[in-house]
Amino acid sequence: MDCIGTKNLRQVLEFKVKQFGDKEFIVFEDRQGNVITYTYNQFDEMVNKYANILLSKGIKKNDKVVVHLLNSPEYLFSWFAIAKIGAVMIPTNVFSGAFEMEYYLEFSESVAVITEPNFMDMFNSILPKCPRVKHVLLARTSPIYPNNKLYPTATIIADLLKDTPVQLPPATIHVEDDLMMLFTSGTTARPKAVQLTHANAIFAGMFGAQWWKVVPEDRHFIVLPLFHVNGQFISVMPTLTAGATLVMAEQFSATKYMEQARRHRVTTASLVAATVNMILAQPRTELDGKNNFRLIMYAIAIPDEKWDEFESRFNVRLCDLWGMTETLAATTMNPIDGVMKKNCIGMPRIGNEIKIVDETGTEVPPGTVGEIVVHGVPGRTLMKGYFKNPEATKDTIRDGWLYTGDNAYMDEEGYFHFVDRKKDMIKRAGENVAAIEVEFVIGMHPKVKEVSVIGVPDPVRDEAIMALVILQDGVSCEPQEIIDWCAQKLAKFKVPSYVEFRTEFPKTSIGKIQKNILRKEAIEKLGLPQPKK
Repeated sequence: MDCIGTKNLRQVLEFKVKQFGDKEFIVFEDRQGNVITYTYNQFDEMVNKYANILLSKGIKKNDKVVVHLLNSPEYLFSWFAIAKIGAVMIPTNVFSGAFEMEYYLEFSESVAVITEPNFMDMFNSILPKCPRVKHVLLARTSPIYPNNKLYPTATIIADLLKDTPVQLPPATIHVEDDLMMLFTSGTTARPKAVQLTHANAIFAGMFGAQWWKVVPEDRHFIVLPLFHVNGQFISVMPTLTAGATLVMAEQFSATKYMEQARRHRVTTASLVAATVNMILAQPRTELDGKNNFRLIMYAIAIPDEKWDEFESRFNVRLCDLWGMTETLAATTMNPIDGVMKKNCIGMPRIGNEIKIVDETGTEVPPGTVGEIVVHGVPGRTLMKGYFKNPEATKDTIRDGWLYTGDNAYMDEEGYFHFVDRKKDMIKRAGENVAAIEVEFVIGMHPKVKEVSVIGVPDPVRDEAIMALVILQDGVSCEPQEIIDWCAQKLAKFKVPSYVEFRTEFPKTSIGKIQKNILRKEAIEKLGLPQPKK
């Protein structure tokens, strides 16, 4: 037996409620600045009500339920309610369009959707093509609107809460049962669904709380979206595990960030490069360094000068880390009681082993760049696998080692340094975008003969997306037509910022497009700085 044990997430939450019942658990601030709070007891009562509503709709163990909500208490009520009845949450990106959502619903075999009014038009446009979906449950509705008339086919959760009991019937849930499935960009045209278990979430809470020394007095500030593993496993689970308080913003606002942090007395947070850059771009004030921050968990490299500026200006340490959905978010981290190296992803967390290997899978010596591979137990300290894709699972996890597709090297002191992505991925404002997914959509356009998608430097959002297109013979097309086509079918962060038409692509002797040449040419043409080696 390992440190995770046998308790499922329902049991963990209920134990924390016994420990910290009347303590503040959730502090939520919406976009208008309204604030609402929930104690551990109040939170658990709402979770049980949501769970009973799901049960009343016939939703049962192993059923898949899409959660398509902005950051909110209702998101967390939904997540833990689904977990408590043994069903499986499918968190989806709120920026996803109808084309993507139809695929997510159908591939995941979802039977229900929990969403909010702003997204109903999109769901109404695709649900006739998703016959498995039997229920749409609406959260975050306003009592001033006639919701039953506006959404006659949906269940209005708020209308049922008053008469729904807080006592929840028991459920048989194994710690390695699926808890959620997250769609993640990768090397295939359509995203794969990563299966994460109750054990995975509990492990994330344990190693996060221990590594970052989270205590009940901590107040963690989450502005990154809850539909990402970062928000779930770096923010929520360590906070719950330690009995701390989660301060949640509906959406990230660079102009409000430090004022919110001061007002809510937050002590820790999680950010990515894009959010750090946007916060740094705000006008300086004499209050910048006057806050309660002790640590900010941080991912994706920024220049050393920006790192120094952020730490000195805001009087807080950045703890660099690396991870991915398949490895349960933070997998390497800088030791907060040891040397915290700048733009270094740190050392392996407790419970996993990491090494750098060459193309044959052989471990390479310190200082040599190779692929990061992570050793662990599928379903406990690594993902369980890819849903309905045993071939991809077998290719990714080999003899207990998960091959990440990310390149790095280890120094002589055992610290790891990220180099680049072996996979054809673009990092856009903290989001992973698979070039092949954008190429797939553009390739569907009737005027397009061939397409190649690359990332080019962006000073604020890490990388911008550029589509290089060869048109069918005898047709004409404007760049905006390609951009509009993508905007109809992809989340907005996947839509190209640049479109260039070409007559040919540089290719290898076996016909592979040489993206390194395309990228170099594009950066020079756009007058952008070459990325650092």
